[in-house]
Amino acid sequence: MTTMITGATGHLGSLILKHALTRLPADRLAVSVRDPKKAEGLGVEVRPGDFGGPLADTFAGVETLLLVSVDGPDEIRIQKHHNAVRAAVDAGVKHIVYTSVSDADTSPLDLAKVHKATEEAIRATGIPFTFLRNGMYHENYLPHAPGPIVSATGDGRIASASRDDLALAAAVVLSTPGHENAVYELTGPRAWSFDELAALVGTTHEKVSAADRVTGLKGFGLPDFLAELLADIEVNISRGALAEVRPDLEKLIGRAATTIEDAVRA
Repeated sequence: MTTMITGATGHLGSLILKHALTRLPADRLAVSVRDPKKAEGLGVEVRPGDFGGPLADTFAGVETLLLVSVDGPDEIRIQKHHNAVRAAVDAGVKHIVYTSVSDADTSPLDLAKVHKATEEAIRATGIPFTFLRNGMYHENYLPHAPGPIVSATGDGRIASASRDDLALAAAVVLSTPGHENAVYELTGPRAWSFDELAALVGTTHEKVSAADRVTGLKGFGLPDFLAELLADIEVNISRGALAEVRPDLEKLIGRAATTIEDAVRA
């Protein structure tokens, strides 16, 4: 039985593979990547796989498939995810694990539209599934340069989680039974504000409007769709959309989840 991890050279996929290798024999693991050269030396079978193209050979013989969501504009992401889901059906995959987002079916975030559509496509196949509804990553919000933290979050709070903790949770699901047709809402251990984050790193929090935030993000060279997506997340943080703390992550990984303070220290 083969377990496949897609996007295994990406930030999340590589961490999932790292944890999976401590829990499953390497000869039971395979990865799919767009550029196999980047996957040399991983110690597992590497298959070329682009969600925008044919995937029959990529998913052949796979029992459990972890679909790590791809990047890009919404319509392209949905098309690629649907292509991967159809290929999983054709290949006879028995269990689809998908990295989704918090409250994908009800969230007001623009980001959730892609994940809701993908979850619906997976459910429609009748294949047992597990949805890992990941919260935002701590790492997304740690400043990489001196100066104030700028955001459109206002006084909102966010229960973000460590990317590594979320990767470990995925590896647990891949390596243990009992997760069929489960939906896990994965958050960090507490909700924090950007004022608190600024205090932790020794700076200030500059609160700006959504329009100004979009302009600023475009000024960093981000494409329009991404700047608007990130600003929308921040606006929804200001409205409380990502503040709820859930127990699922700590239950899966069997320990306390990494705090934002831990992430800042690291």
